Amino acid sequence: MSATLFEKIWTNHVVTDRDDESLIYVDRVLLQENSFHAFDKIRREQRSVRNPAQAFAFSDHYVPTRNRELGLGGITDPEIRNMVELIASDTDAYGIELFGIGHDYQGILHVVGPEYGITQPGLVIAGADSHTSTHGALGAYAFGIGSSEVAHVLATQTLWRSKPRTLQITVTGERQPGVSSKDLILYLIRTIGSGGAVGYAVEYTGDTIEQLSIEARMTVCNMSIEAGARAGLIAPDEKTFDYMRGKPLIPTGSAWDQAMQHWQTLKTDDQATFDRDVRIDATAIVPQVTWGTNPEMVVDVTGTIPDPAKENDLERRARMERALEYMGLQPDQSIQSIPLDRVFIGSCTNSRLEDLRIAARVMDGQTCRLPTMIVPGSEQVKRAAEAEGLHQIFENAGAEWLAPGCSMCVAINGDKLGPGERAASTSNRNFEGRQGQGGRTHLVSPAMAAAAAITGQFDNISNYSEARSWNL
Repeated sequence: MSATLFEKIWTNHVVTDRDDESLIYVDRVLLQENSFHAFDKIRREQRSVRNPAQAFAFSDHYVPTRNRELGLGGITDPEIRNMVELIASDTDAYGIELFGIGHDYQGILHVVGPEYGITQPGLVIAGADSHTSTHGALGAYAFGIGSSEVAHVLATQTLWRSKPRTLQITVTGERQPGVSSKDLILYLIRTIGSGGAVGYAVEYTGDTIEQLSIEARMTVCNMSIEAGARAGLIAPDEKTFDYMRGKPLIPTGSAWDQAMQHWQTLKTDDQATFDRDVRIDATAIVPQVTWGTNPEMVVDVTGTIPDPAKENDLERRARMERALEYMGLQPDQSIQSIPLDRVFIGSCTNSRLEDLRIAARVMDGQTCRLPTMIVPGSEQVKRAAEAEGLHQIFENAGAEWLAPGCSMCVAINGDKLGPGERAASTSNRNFEGRQGQGGRTHLVSPAMAAAAAITGQFDNISNYSEARSWNL
């Protein structure tokens, strides 16, 4: 029978069924500092970790981005230091590899996973972080889970899950200059809403998606969760296979050939059907900027803040009014008139080498008007960027070039906005207090954030003459 990409992966991993749930085999489990709850549960119940070689842990949420050369000695906050020490002691006790401070591949779990070869097509990947959907860009079924579920996977290498419905999002057409994958996913969330994909595994298709690089596809899959999706997937293709070659955990020789035979079958069959279909015309999209306190509150950079008085849905109107109050904005205010205080370029959404290259092209030879933090997603990204001289461009412009980690995206590691401060941010969430208590976050692409750092405000980068040459 014809099947979608998701259905093929699901069927291959079902161990048994009960009522409306299936016990599925989990190939990889990804951990971070907050996974100490799961380890506590394992200890209390006197269980062992079934397959430590299939668990991977990362120091990313709590690691500071400054004084990294001092190791643990550079962490002055005792609470932050305790979290970093906990993940080290827990993983050591159970024989799990930790990509921690000092590791050549230390970094954000959703950046390191693909670049280390942990992420591969056809796998089921469960992660102790909601943005585990990122890994679907390589054709995996990847999703975030809570601490109790993490403990269950560690102990059994399986998980009970209800089978999601399937949603195909087809994106077609040539993008305008300066329009990135971040703009595509923000526009999609704006179109279907932050709950528009609840209960679905989303597969992205269409010529626009096919033209995206693997790193750009990761941005799309990363923010699928902001539309409420269970997961986001893109079928593996030659770009995927080229990206994976040579990575530490990727098979080689005859094992590669055998794996390829399976990977090449991981695509939706021609006659397969989805429970729902959505089509997006990429030619109509311009650079996007969020104005409110959830990612569906987004408009064109050339637009204005919407007026709640024109919203007929009373509940939605109340949310809009609350968002405007928190953000300190007025109805009908021009997006390009919003004053900014800071810029953050980083996070599991946009901290990869391609993101930094684009930011550097915008900032080259310019001077930042705003305090700007640039945080690479991993040690490997940092080294590659420095080999290309990108860090010199950033530092010459007056931006901070920092060590890898989640940084200001989660604001639990020392990097945060002050009350009332307003940032252009390449992260994935603009919730109240997400980047610091009272902080105001506007989500944008790396190019848009870099331009904001230079101009001090939001600018329509589609008008930049050089934007046509950017490989976004």
